[in-house]
Amino acid sequence: MLSYTVREWEKLAYGEGEGQIPARHADRLAGLAARSSFAGRGGRGVLEHGRHALRARGVVGILATDDASLEILPKIDVAPGETPHHQNAAIRKRLVHMLAIALDLKIDVGAITDLAWQRETLLEILIRIFCNKLTEALRRGMPRRYVTCEEDLTTLRGQLDITRQFTRYAVDPSRLACRFDFLSEDTPLNRIMKAAVTYLARLSRRTANQQRLRELAFVYADITDLPVSALHWDQVVIDRTNRSWQELFGMARLFLQDRYQTTTGGVGQGTAMLFEMNTLFEEYVGRLTVRALAGSGFTVSLQGGRLFCLSAHDSGRALFQTKPDILIRQGGRVTHVIDTKWKRISARIDDPKQGVSQADVYQMMAYAQLYQAPRLTLLYPHHPGLGTEDAVQARHRITGHETILETASIQISNSPQMLATLRGLLLDKAAQVEDGRRFIGFHLR
Repeated sequence: MLSYTVREWEKLAYGEGEGQIPARHADRLAGLAARSSFAGRGGRGVLEHGRHALRARGVVGILATDDASLEILPKIDVAPGETPHHQNAAIRKRLVHMLAIALDLKIDVGAITDLAWQRETLLEILIRIFCNKLTEALRRGMPRRYVTCEEDLTTLRGQLDITRQFTRYAVDPSRLACRFDFLSEDTPLNRIMKAAVTYLARLSRRTANQQRLRELAFVYADITDLPVSALHWDQVVIDRTNRSWQELFGMARLFLQDRYQTTTGGVGQGTAMLFEMNTLFEEYVGRLTVRALAGSGFTVSLQGGRLFCLSAHDSGRALFQTKPDILIRQGGRVTHVIDTKWKRISARIDDPKQGVSQADVYQMMAYAQLYQAPRLTLLYPHHPGLGTEDAVQARHRITGHETILETASIQISNSPQMLATLRGLLLDKAAQVEDGRRFIGFHLR
């Protein structure tokens, strides 16, 4: 299978040369992308199928057909001067880091060699991580659970099922209707693990991954084989006896369910594992905020609030519900509202709006009215044009109010100082104190 890589919002030209994709492969991949739930109206939400090139949009991940795969990486600034392979490797590391934070997984990106980050696609790297974690967990033993069983035996085991005994064996006392519990490995959790192994074995094209998946499939040979649609996710109970399997359960959900991605199966169609960057960035920042403010006296709500903007004049029916990405409270009072935006903002001094959308400002003004928070933040991914460190890029006072609206940026990094930097940004006391020399009003046109 041939593989191609393109970055978010960039183009991949048609052709047979290096850095190009044959039109026959582009047609099939574009058709697969158009069937994604992210395709939107017109089917161009993942890929724009142009006359001369494919253009990626705000969705990243993997599209794979029988003869080709396309890896779409996020538009994250990395060290200039490096080769495209080195740059793509750095982006893959940061994307896996984002997924680990968003899904609350412990993934050691340093355990994978630099050469592997360069040569393998995002999908193969995630499969490798899953195989390593699953193999390590199985060495400690497959999780088991007590299952209630009903069997008709010659000797009593467990309890006698009186009703079944006297309706089925009233005239044949040689058989006993028994009901008993026994430890079984054929549990909903293990069935999900087997389904993930089976599913990934069909996707992987890397020889080492295929070998590991065959070995894992042999271990799960006695577990019931169920299609993904028949898996009982709600019956999985993570407790102290199987706590170490929580991450693997999360990774299986990542592969098999459509929390961020969509999967399309069928002969000749292929498979897509896609992530909408707006959603992923929101979840990433939200999880980091919870960690950064732990023990600070502030509480964090993700996708909370849910107050309505309007109520109907005649019926009083509430309309236009709001869902701020992050609400920070102290003593039950909202002190800070954060809305994340996967966009690049400008640092040009001749652009006082910094490329901030007028619609985004209106949205934050609605939050100011509804939640009465003294501080509002539009949070964007950091890029080198904004300086070397995460920072508040600009602060404004909403006209006629004491509320402060600021734009800020955060780096996509697994640096150990990341949480400390974010904590300092969130607890910045200067943002809560009016200073006429620093604040300007928003002028909207």
